[in-house]
Amino acid sequence: MMCRWVSGCILEWTLVLLEQGLLLLIKMGQFFPKERKSIQNLRKTEESIDWLRSWKVTLFSLLEAVPVNLRPLIASISIDGTSATTIIIDSNSGEPLWRPFLYNESCPDALPVVKSIAPANHTVCSGTSTLCKLVSWWNTEGENRESALLLHQADWLLWLLHGKLGLSDYNNALKVGYDPELESYPPWLLSQPYSQLLPSVQAPGTSIGYLKEGIRTEFGFPKDCVVCTGTTDSIAAFLAARATEPGKAVTSLGSTLAIKLLSTSRIEDARFGVYSHRLDDKWLVGGASNTGGAVLRQIFTDEQLEKLSEHIDPMEVSPLDYYPLQVVGERFPVADPKMVPRLHPRPKSDVEYLHGILESIARIEAEGYSLLKDMGATQVDEVFTAGGGAKNEKWSKIRERVLGLPVSRAIQIEAAYGAALLALKGAQAQHNEQ
Repeated sequence: MMCRWVSGCILEWTLVLLEQGLLLLIKMGQFFPKERKSIQNLRKTEESIDWLRSWKVTLFSLLEAVPVNLRPLIASISIDGTSATTIIIDSNSGEPLWRPFLYNESCPDALPVVKSIAPANHTVCSGTSTLCKLVSWWNTEGENRESALLLHQADWLLWLLHGKLGLSDYNNALKVGYDPELESYPPWLLSQPYSQLLPSVQAPGTSIGYLKEGIRTEFGFPKDCVVCTGTTDSIAAFLAARATEPGKAVTSLGSTLAIKLLSTSRIEDARFGVYSHRLDDKWLVGGASNTGGAVLRQIFTDEQLEKLSEHIDPMEVSPLDYYPLQVVGERFPVADPKMVPRLHPRPKSDVEYLHGILESIARIEAEGYSLLKDMGATQVDEVFTAGGGAKNEKWSKIRERVLGLPVSRAIQIEAAYGAALLALKGAQAQHNEQ
């Protein structure tokens, strides 16, 4: 079962039906528009929203939305959530001890402390890392330290289903300092007093246990329905694209531009926001630029983008040299917090202007893949595209020319599909053990 909700955080859930390989994906609003409207009404300020309650309400609304005749066929459940969305709870009661830290929330107060204990340029050396959020909470909260436990968004939602506190996966745990190559937390982290809050870690898609009896009986799911460890939304999106060989990459063209490349080598450098997630015996190397669709939306409407794109010749090289950003600052492939957006000069023709912006974003994408190669990652040989920008065929042709590589739209672009594949993996492993 899947829900995609963008308002400070993104949630995606998937239930998988094993019978004849059928995957059941249910999007928010498809079965319960009333719930969608009520959730949208919660979008005020992050401080005033009861995030945990809204996530829980949405999850159980989704369970209820599964058609009654299909519920007995549900074999496995997995959840993907936003990376670095952090929840501190009481390890005895499961009650929250603090409001959730959202994925894009920075804790600059904790960054000097984290940099003093972690290796140089480590993934956790960013104000938005899970570890910075943990340290910030630890230094702020004088009480409840002894009973506290850290969970990620997907961990907490899965706990509601299986009832076993303190479990995570090595994709979500990466930004708190877990080393997926060594399959353990590093000594420099375990020596800290707050290491007692860290969850146990397993591979994504590992069967945790059966769905809680109360939930199973209430909704009519089968007794052997298993709940599996989850992953992050970006990893799930990559899995959905079925890019399974080293050199295959997925570019997400949403509000920002994010690239992920399957590599045989692990690459880490916080200066560029580059880090590697483990995918079985390979590594998913990624980086994200601040350029992307949000810049286009500042200038053009969706209708204008569609009509102007029709008149672009993607084989013609644009002479315009822009660096499209919403605000000052870039993180990848150039780490420059003072970089100023460059969207001038603007030609009289809107077609030429849009062409120049699209081609400039494509050049940034090419620079990103070049940087990953220079850092030691496997060279990219094919790019699949996800996100809203994947629908623009002219842009895809421009990117194909600039990258010098085959570019195509991923058949499956929903992260929920990737979470379904993890659930399938867990269910199959459970079946083989029986």
